[in-house]
Amino acid sequence: MSAMQLHAYGRTMLTDWDDIITLVMPMFHVYGNMALNTSLVARWPMAVVPNPRDIDDLLATITTVRPAVLHGVPTLFIALLNHPRVKAGKVDFKSLKVCYAGAAPLLVETKRQFEALTGGSLLDAYGMTETMLAAVVCPVHGAYKEGSTGIPVPDVDVRIVGIDAPDQILPLGEIGEVCISAPQIMVGYWGKPEETAAMIRDGWVYTGDLGYMDEDGYLFIVDRKKDLIKPGGFQVWPREVEEVMATHPAVAEVSVAGVPDEYQGEAVKAWVVVRAGHQVTVDELRAYCRERLTGYKVPKTIEFRTELPKTMVGKVLRRELVQ
Repeated sequence: MSAMQLHAYGRTMLTDWDDIITLVMPMFHVYGNMALNTSLVARWPMAVVPNPRDIDDLLATITTVRPAVLHGVPTLFIALLNHPRVKAGKVDFKSLKVCYAGAAPLLVETKRQFEALTGGSLLDAYGMTETMLAAVVCPVHGAYKEGSTGIPVPDVDVRIVGIDAPDQILPLGEIGEVCISAPQIMVGYWGKPEETAAMIRDGWVYTGDLGYMDEDGYLFIVDRKKDLIKPGGFQVWPREVEEVMATHPAVAEVSVAGVPDEYQGEAVKAWVVVRAGHQVTVDELRAYCRERLTGYKVPKTIEFRTELPKTMVGKVLRRELVQ
């Protein structure tokens, strides 16, 4: 069902029957499963890359096969941008017509840099395993709205409900919990009826993500409900801080989360991977943030790392960083 929805939604993105999709996400993940099934339904040829972390192999595939589509997580596109061969201008990405980022938030700076590299589009998509990934997708030919994950694909309904009042449907523009109803939502968690009842109510999946919809039906994800940081009683969304820090020329990767703090109760902390060939200090980064963020949103502490912990598909593990 999900594959047919995505095919109906994106069938106009490829103009030639020999346009190739790069299948780089592992098959045990819903993202890889979705890309595979959509390609089979659409009869689009696929170039399979066994390991999404083998960037050299992916670059060799892109150079040799000249694919038109690449699906990945945001960290994959960041890794491509930071690869020495790419930075040296030795890889031609101009065959890529459209790329999709899913499974984690796509930062605006990543989108801007990758589109400049390819000349194509890097679009966001949103969903989860419980809904089959990509229930909401940025339109290929429609308007792009910065920060939006797009509009629901055919047969998918989305509504926003109150964070503390889940039975209250919120009006357009108000932030609440994102709920999804569709034919392909999961039946339930195996052997876990209580967890299933908490996630699915009256045919709606309560995603645990916070967001809002605008007057054109575009969905904007603010952050995970459980990731909200509350320094001194204020509210800070990690993604907002990450978006700002990612625009600094010395920042290759960044993740933000709340950590225990004796004075504030909870403090904003950032973990940063510095771009190769650049140098930056904690004070410089905090000063950069102060110029662009309200004071309580500026990270109280910043930790430099050579890399950020990630899942097998490349999602940054905020929880592991906090621990």
